[in-house]
Amino acid sequence: MIYSKIGCTYLLSLVVVLCSGQPLPLKNNLNYTYHVKKAQTEIIIDGILNEKDWLSAQKATDFYKVLPIDTGYATQPSEIMVTYDSENFYIAVTFFDTIPGKRVMESFRRDFSFGKNDNFLVFIDPFLDQTTGFSFGVSASGAQWDGTMSNGSSVSLDWDCKWISETKHYRDRWVSEMSIPFKSINYPAGSKEWNVNFSRLDLKSNEKSAWAPVPRQFPTASLSHTGALVFETILPEPKVQLSVIPYVFGSYSQDDILDKKGDYEADFGFDAKLGISSAMNLDLTYNPDFAQVEVDQQITNIDRFELFFPERRQFFLVNSDLFSGYGESATTPFFTRRIGLDAPVIGGVRLSGKIGNDVRVGLMNMTTKETGDHLSRNYTVATAQKKVFARSNVGFIFVNKEFLNQPDSLDLFNRVIGLDYNLASNDNLWNGKFYYHRSFQPGNPGNQYSQGARLSYKVKNIQVELLQASVGKNYNAEVGFVRRTGYHLISPAVTYLFVPNKRIVSHGPQLMSENYFSEDFDRIEQNNSLMYSLVFRDRSEFSVGYEHSFVELNRDFDPTQRSEFFLPGGTNYTYGKFLASYVSTAKTSLNWAAETGVGNFYNGEIRYLNGTIGYRIQPFVNMSMNVNYTDIDLPDPFIRRNFWLLGPKFDVTFTDQIFWTLFVQYNEQIDNVNINMRFQWRYQPVSDIFLVYTDNYVIDGFESRNKALVFKMTYWIN
Repeated sequence: MIYSKIGCTYLLSLVVVLCSGQPLPLKNNLNYTYHVKKAQTEIIIDGILNEKDWLSAQKATDFYKVLPIDTGYATQPSEIMVTYDSENFYIAVTFFDTIPGKRVMESFRRDFSFGKNDNFLVFIDPFLDQTTGFSFGVSASGAQWDGTMSNGSSVSLDWDCKWISETKHYRDRWVSEMSIPFKSINYPAGSKEWNVNFSRLDLKSNEKSAWAPVPRQFPTASLSHTGALVFETILPEPKVQLSVIPYVFGSYSQDDILDKKGDYEADFGFDAKLGISSAMNLDLTYNPDFAQVEVDQQITNIDRFELFFPERRQFFLVNSDLFSGYGESATTPFFTRRIGLDAPVIGGVRLSGKIGNDVRVGLMNMTTKETGDHLSRNYTVATAQKKVFARSNVGFIFVNKEFLNQPDSLDLFNRVIGLDYNLASNDNLWNGKFYYHRSFQPGNPGNQYSQGARLSYKVKNIQVELLQASVGKNYNAEVGFVRRTGYHLISPAVTYLFVPNKRIVSHGPQLMSENYFSEDFDRIEQNNSLMYSLVFRDRSEFSVGYEHSFVELNRDFDPTQRSEFFLPGGTNYTYGKFLASYVSTAKTSLNWAAETGVGNFYNGEIRYLNGTIGYRIQPFVNMSMNVNYTDIDLPDPFIRRNFWLLGPKFDVTFTDQIFWTLFVQYNEQIDNVNINMRFQWRYQPVSDIFLVYTDNYVIDGFESRNKALVFKMTYWIN
């Protein structure tokens, strides 16, 4: 019962953290206040800051360095100004730049990659809860960034709204002007103050900086370290929002394996958004089509358990933290990719938002069509979160999967209920969670639980995390993602960083251990790793280390996924491998990343190389190549297997409205070549025309498997 004692000690430590000590200040950076004057003249968004209101506005200057170190002011000065009128609030950005060389701007694509662009970001917390909010930004190319914030620092870029900006370049600076409608965001009635922080990434000086100081171990998006944005007058009363996005789509598809003739299909659908209150939204979708969603990046699969691929469909991504943030990544009770991948979605509704300042609620209901293989199914998810203490919250979730039009003799359903406590201390040093979930379905006996706890502590030089989880063998969350069942896990990790701030700005070791036990507390798997990492001044990174593993197979397993032979269940293996990885600086046109491993693998040997190499002709063309080579050599009767996975990708942004992407994936493990070509024209704000072509071929002989061509047109009515 050693494991039980460890778990109890851990949970006791969590209680001590929650209950001990004097309360910390409710908010950091209390002395950082920006006073916003109301505009007296019209603000013209042209990137030229010559209006009288800009000339008299307060300037937010003296940005503090966050990376590579968090002491002192940024090398290159920055100036931010804010004003507002009855319809919009405006932000003016001046980033001085006197270091020789080109400014780094990857492309014109909206929601740009943060680390590959010189950029400005603003983080806004209108409800003053230091947990949720909005983020807007621009890159040096003028590309826009907008997203919603959750969990105190996470930014989801899957939310879009209508706003305008203009960016201009000069020899010694670049300037951007932004206009964001009040009706595009939620804020409480009677608002006069928001939490806010301004962030700059300057890749030429290799510095990330912020107006209100943020410790280097935290992202600049941390709402626990914002300043205050104080408006001269009470903001306009929030307006009811109504947006409708109708769309039409047509497709041609052909299945060459079944020798089926090509099928033509044409249909229509719509999305709609209604602002029920200043903080509550109702989203509707009918007959959604997701053909324009980017394809998953494939990987070589040598794992015993299901692989996780992220959700990419926009309807499921908005406010996704309310629904998918329960449990941990390997044991979450609700995973939206379970909906609609084996049957078309008829429609759905989602209600999400805040009740007051302390309660968030979410309700989602989706229905799929009946097919030859599946009955029609209805999916319902209800969730509520209540803020406790300064930044923590308690959440409840209910998930129901119900089969419709069932025969009277059947009662098919799957349900999960869960309770999560999410810990976030005032100063953000302590974070964690505790959860308990239980599944229900006909004929399933006991042990239908999933329970876990995580606690982390982060300061500048040391980071410590402890994860504990237990999942019963009969726990079945059919609408969730559960990699494995019937185990107990305890996993500590410790990282220590030296911060010399020289050519190497930080370096240090990380020790991590994963220890899996059966339900009878017998050891069934253990993975221990020791890594040493170095971060250089140009933001490149290098790591080297060793991983040692022990595995007892609970079932027959073929590590190659391509053999007629297998390693028998009940056998155990001890093996280890050396690891090394490198990520180059992002500020050069040519950049790359690679990871390699060599050593033992079960009762044989393995060598692999994962890598990406990219080249940009900024800001128009990005070319990249994903490379994976895996060499598995197991003893007889297995045959030595060598797998290549190659993924060349071309991303062309002709303007900030016209984009073209070609992505080819050559995968020897599954004997398939996939071609995906995607054209997008944003002909009006948040209104698009998509043309998508996809094709699959057998590698040997390049024989076609199937192909499809899809056209989709959306129009945003606001």
